[in-house]
Amino acid sequence: MPSPSIPTPPAPLFHEGEVAVQTQAGRQDKIAKIGRIAIHDEMPGQHREFFTQLPFLVVGSIDQSLQPWASIIAGPPGFICSPNPQQLVIHAKPLPQDPLSAGLQAGTHIGLLGIEPHTRRRNRVNGWIETVSQEGFTVQVQQSFGNCPKYIQPRKATWAACNNAASRPAICSNQLNDQSRKIIQGADTFFIASAHPASATSRQRSQGVDVSHRGGKPGFIQINNGTTLTVPDYIGNFFFNTLGNLALNPKAGLLFIDFATRDLLYLAVEVVIIWDKDIVQRFEGAHRLLRMCVKHVNHVPACLAINFQSI
Repeated sequence: MPSPSIPTPPAPLFHEGEVAVQTQAGRQDKIAKIGRIAIHDEMPGQHREFFTQLPFLVVGSIDQSLQPWASIIAGPPGFICSPNPQQLVIHAKPLPQDPLSAGLQAGTHIGLLGIEPHTRRRNRVNGWIETVSQEGFTVQVQQSFGNCPKYIQPRKATWAACNNAASRPAICSNQLNDQSRKIIQGADTFFIASAHPASATSRQRSQGVDVSHRGGKPGFIQINNGTTLTVPDYIGNFFFNTLGNLALNPKAGLLFIDFATRDLLYLAVEVVIIWDKDIVQRFEGAHRLLRMCVKHVNHVPACLAINFQSI
């Protein structure tokens, strides 16, 4: 009589860093249950439809040195499509000045954030790059889940082709200058990319690259000096995808958009998570702080092919 087959246990939704932060925040038991409902291994129909109507996409990736970067790709609505629940096809490429341009290779992990600021909707996809072509690339979906509208500043984003965007020179440095300080000081939004240390080799769904949104009132980011930022970590969905990655791998990539000038500011940083209540309470509403040491600055003026209108 044949032996009964032993079912393969499901792959964990959260890796060891995420579980550690969830536990330290006192949320691990609750989040394990919520995660099984909220996180899918393929895109629900409403997520697939949502991505097709967007004029831009935020991307998290890693370069050859395993440095995470947050990037943006723009196109007319419809430049993203989903031929099936486990694939997204992006018919556009990053700007040549964007760090993603050199790292867009089949087989690498990638994180995607679709965000619609005027409706305050956002959905996340984590997976890996399946194919790359002259027209764009295809992503194999491993995780798909929505996020709440907290801290999304409402503004209308519309596609506006920028014919000379590829020729805009990038201003590179290892510290913040007056222009980059001004962008950060006025920011009510930025994006942060992070990665599990094994993201270059692992195929586990929880050990990849992630990109997420951060928002607050202008000035919520403290510039300590030319190489250090302090960012409050407000209450969120308690999955702690970003902080879980940072607990294991302190490298992160930040993307700031100047919504008036269409400048893009890319930062490579190393992050320390601060839990000390006496320090955290100096920042209103913060539950933790992220102390960020700037390692590289890449500022590209007037290059984003999107117009933003406050509403």
